[in-house]
Amino acid sequence: MFASSVFVGLSVLVAPAAAFGAPGVNCPATSPPPPMSMTAVNPCAGKKPRDASPGDGYFMNVNCTTELGVIQALEQSGANITVGYMGGIDATAQGRQPVTTTLFEAGMCPVNVHWHLGTEHYSAGEFDEFGDGPVDGGNTNVGAGGSRRALAPSNARLGYRCRHYNPADPKFTTPYQWKHCTNMVIGETYEVHWPHSAAGACGTPYQYQTPFYDGVFCRDGIISLAPLNTYLKIGVHGQVFTIVNDEAYYYPDLIRGMIVDGEMGADVAKYTGSTTGTSRSNEVCSRYTPITWQVDRKCHMISASSFDKMCADMKAQRDDMSGDFYPHGSRELVADHLAADNLQRV
Repeated sequence: MFASSVFVGLSVLVAPAAAFGAPGVNCPATSPPPPMSMTAVNPCAGKKPRDASPGDGYFMNVNCTTELGVIQALEQSGANITVGYMGGIDATAQGRQPVTTTLFEAGMCPVNVHWHLGTEHYSAGEFDEFGDGPVDGGNTNVGAGGSRRALAPSNARLGYRCRHYNPADPKFTTPYQWKHCTNMVIGETYEVHWPHSAAGACGTPYQYQTPFYDGVFCRDGIISLAPLNTYLKIGVHGQVFTIVNDEAYYYPDLIRGMIVDGEMGADVAKYTGSTTGTSRSNEVCSRYTPITWQVDRKCHMISASSFDKMCADMKAQRDDMSGDFYPHGSRELVADHLAADNLQRV
């Protein structure tokens, strides 16, 4: 848990605002955050915070527990989002509830989009240990200690997979000529994340940033640890897809946020957790917590061309997003004692 002393002297932690996207198919319209004044220099560059107080390294990864078993970080992600799941951290008793409106209605905009190989979340019957995918990328390899790694150049850790894959169906196996995204495999499962922030450079050419932390913390004076408001000002949309070579599954604006169309975006788990990635585990925890997560429990098929169009849109952004043109590794599923007890289906 956070000791109260870590908040001493910290009035505000902010960075230039990053937005998930303008209103549209992916993002319900409402009043956007106030605009930033424009500048020729990227106002979000280098805004990723390291310290809460000068030199304290507060936001560096930390051992999840002490030698005596005391938990040293707040709730983590990605977690089990199956209906009825409850983690062991008493976020509810501490008054930490996720944003249950749309993130846009909460004053946030998307500031980045990136994706992970396989899934970091677990949804029983949708993306779980019984999922399947192509073997040619090495993605079914399970190494020592249960470490699942792809043999792709990035050697990214493979998370869970969906159950759509059918090697007898050509849409799961026909190669696609990728023009913008890299290290992508037809038939594979990917979990897409759209980080949102009320402190983003919403509605400006600098809205989308890589790394996403620069976008999340772009604007000063909005995000605070004392009083704690991170889970009200920072959110992430998550949606899981199996990539197919079939234009019937084309969606043109994937950069803008979670797709809400029919079953897509209809069953959304909402909870508080942390940032993810393979630098964290059940031994090493993220201190970028708590934030709101809103994750679609279902797995959907989407065309490879949809992803390639998204990468083309990323290339058109003012900031260099080339660090996110490929799938990142997936963090191992968060253990029960490190997950929040506030999972909601609203």
